[in-house]
This record gives sequence, C-alpha cells and structure tokens, in this order.
Amino acid sequence: MTRRDARIMAMQILYTSDFNNIGLEDSLKFYDETKVDDLALEYCKGVMANISLIDSLITKSLTNYSIDRLNLVDKAIIRLATYELLNKVDKRIVINEALEITKQFSDQGDHKATSFNNRLLETIYKNTLELK
Repeated sequence: MTRRDARIMAMQILYTSDFNNIGLEDSLKFYDETKVDDLALEYCKGVMANISLIDSLITKSLTNYSIDRLNLVDKAIIRLATYELLNKVDKRIVINEALEITKQFSDQGDHKATSFNNRLLETIYKNTLELK
C-alpha cells in the first residue's frame, strides 16, 4: 500500500468516526481489520490523539467560516494534513497529497473545494510555524 493509499484509508476512517459521532475503535469496526493498513491506523491514532490542537489550528486558520461548516470529507482531509504538518512532514508533500485526495473525493469539478482546501492548508502551515 502506498502512502497515498494509507492517507485515503485514514481519511475514510476519520470520516466514518466523525459521521457516526463515534470513537476510532468503533469506526474501525466498519472496516475489514485485515485490510486496515498500519500506516493508516498510525495516521488515525495520531489525529485522534491531537484532535484538540488540530481542530484549534483549523479554527484559527478559517476566516469567516467555522469548522462545523466544513463538509466531513474535507474536515477529515484537513485534519490528516494538519497532523502531518505538525509532525514536520514536507509542506509541499502534505498539501499536494491533501489536494489530490480532495480532487478525488470532494471536488465536484468546479475546483472550489480544492482551492478552498489549498488556501486553508497554507494558512494552517503558517500557523504551525508559530508553534515552533
């Protein structure tokens, strides 16, 4: 499984958790345990362990918008990317991967979701620099 595949799986598990308002362990019950990649699980656990910091960074980075207004797919993508940015993964890789996943799962062909997520992730990245 590639890193992108692991990110996609992590995004889907995070989405399931948020959509059903359940914890990570319960959301994993929706998936075949033998097919849940270790890296995807590591991503999910990392996001959930840091969810307060991640959500506060997202909230701080939004302008005239609240985190509750984000669609759940985009929220899962942004949370995962924020987690990676906090863990010093190369900014270009994180944002590019998040935008590719947005194009595949969220964008409706008008590129609005991709553009919105790009701007938001750039702002989140700048805000993570202040934490160092």
